[in-house]
Amino acid sequence: MKPQLLALFSACLLASCSNQNTPNETTSSQNVAEVKDLHTQSNADVIEVKHLDLDIAVNFDQKKITGSATWTITNTNHKDTLKLDTHDLTIDSVLVDGQKTNYVLGTMIEHLGSVLSIPVQENTKSVSVFYKTGSNPRALQWLTPQQTLGKTQPFLYTQSESIYARSWIPCPDGPGIRFTYNARVQVPKKLLALMSAENPQQINDSGIYHFKMDHPIPAYLMALAVGDLRFKAVDERTGVYAEPNMLDKAAYELADMGKMVETAEKLYGPYRWGRYDVLILPPGFPIGGMENPKLTFATPTIIAGDRSLVNLIAHELAHNWSGNLVTNATWNDFWLNEGFTVYFERRISEAMNDKSYADMLWELGYQDLEAAVEALGKDSKDTHLKLDLTGRDPDDGLTDIAYEKGALFLRLIENNVGRERFDQFLRNYFDKHAFKTIHTGEFLAYLDQNLIKGDKDLRQKLNIDAWVYGPGIPANAPRADQERFSKVDTERNRFLQGTAPSELATGNWTTHEWLHFLRKMPKPLQSEQMKELDDAYHFTQSGNSEIADLWFVMSVAADYKPAYPAMEQFLSQVGRRKFLEPLYHEMMKTGKQEMGKSVYQKYRMNYHPLAQMTLDKLVLKAD
Repeated sequence: MKPQLLALFSACLLASCSNQNTPNETTSSQNVAEVKDLHTQSNADVIEVKHLDLDIAVNFDQKKITGSATWTITNTNHKDTLKLDTHDLTIDSVLVDGQKTNYVLGTMIEHLGSVLSIPVQENTKSVSVFYKTGSNPRALQWLTPQQTLGKTQPFLYTQSESIYARSWIPCPDGPGIRFTYNARVQVPKKLLALMSAENPQQINDSGIYHFKMDHPIPAYLMALAVGDLRFKAVDERTGVYAEPNMLDKAAYELADMGKMVETAEKLYGPYRWGRYDVLILPPGFPIGGMENPKLTFATPTIIAGDRSLVNLIAHELAHNWSGNLVTNATWNDFWLNEGFTVYFERRISEAMNDKSYADMLWELGYQDLEAAVEALGKDSKDTHLKLDLTGRDPDDGLTDIAYEKGALFLRLIENNVGRERFDQFLRNYFDKHAFKTIHTGEFLAYLDQNLIKGDKDLRQKLNIDAWVYGPGIPANAPRADQERFSKVDTERNRFLQGTAPSELATGNWTTHEWLHFLRKMPKPLQSEQMKELDDAYHFTQSGNSEIADLWFVMSVAADYKPAYPAMEQFLSQVGRRKFLEPLYHEMMKTGKQEMGKSVYQKYRMNYHPLAQMTLDKLVLKAD
């Protein structure tokens, strides 16, 4: 039943986040659905899981992680069983307070994996699980030397969001369950291991590395990377890790990271995680970036040579407030992570550039939102901010709705209360909920109590129900100024009316202007028009992944064959789903299924398991 805004409660009930937040008000059984995390089979709502000691070894020959996960627990509710999430793990043995015990590994449930049930007593302090990973863990990508940039050493990295930590660690795998951790990781000599923790900055002689994360984090922020990596400082608290032949390029591209951190702090308070470093991963990484605390994992597709795509780093940095510091209680509340982060990211970009620059980001985001609503259906419940992912893979909710609709909702609030007042509200919000989790009802109650404060006119202007519990794009959605894009529209129209590309006023355009220029072109263009554009602007050979991907999609639609060799090379090197899906989708829908299948089967193993899951459905099951 849809919650009514005036009857929201701010307690976190007996659910996955109950061991993190102290209830402030009397709760109601109506709120159980609001906070119950249906994507974890663990019982961390009744047995507090405080700390993890991880001791693992990485074996590239067997492509397995083996070792133990020891959990420090508090069983104040006198339960007789601890339940942990697993997915395709082999359990070798279990110790309870150092004594071997029996355990039960449940049957595999789609999306959720197998629950590991361990008998415990009221005074149990620690539970150790000795295990090894399976044959195809969803979180892990094992790369051969040939799949790396250096071509000499293998590489391993994890992607634990949303519920994939359970495929490499037996754990309570829900975003509302936070714990600290220490880790000992053994890897082959000559390789460096890194985690979402305090990290080494150079390879040692032993191949054994120790890590510490002293702030409580959820399992989806557990991260590990192992490879031939080097470090280069940007300033005293930021730096870059990358393969040796990428390091200087990455450091150049990310030279403003320190300024980004300072800008973020001026907006919403201190950065609380110590260092902020970025790891540039091999090309198979399936997403743009992952906000692992202390160490953002980033795609190499942002290395364009001109610092034009580093806005992604602003996004991942912002997550250290919205997401890492204050975390959505369940995946149904995903917008509380991503909507806030997109809004924060654009505030960083505006502060470091200007309003017209940020306006372009807002407009491109609005276009992405329109596309998402069209794809999902304007009346689809999946276009609500508050989702219902019952019985589904939580990745189904990782769409532009959470990102762009969520950010627009916050911008609407800013427009109605003023930037100064809204900034103070957000800073207080981050401070009050630091290192805690929050669900949608709690946030709306906090908004009502600390910003709306009984203002009926403001509440009516915001129309919160339409945003949070309604479909599509609400009628009061704000739209960015079109100052720079209106000039782009003029030049595009001139081209379509016959003006030669060499005569268009494009000299000072940024990536965002080029994207808007191409996005709004008729599709398909005629081959002659494609050739004119390519001859003038060399899109086929672009080193900018955003522009190249969009151009290749246009090339498939127009059957512009001169772009195909470069497009195949692009698909062989890039593993980012944002780029792969549109390209393969265009091939599937324009009569080029055989080309799509041939290219995909050739390069499938270069892609992360999460990308393979998506593309197998799109390409291999297209018939």
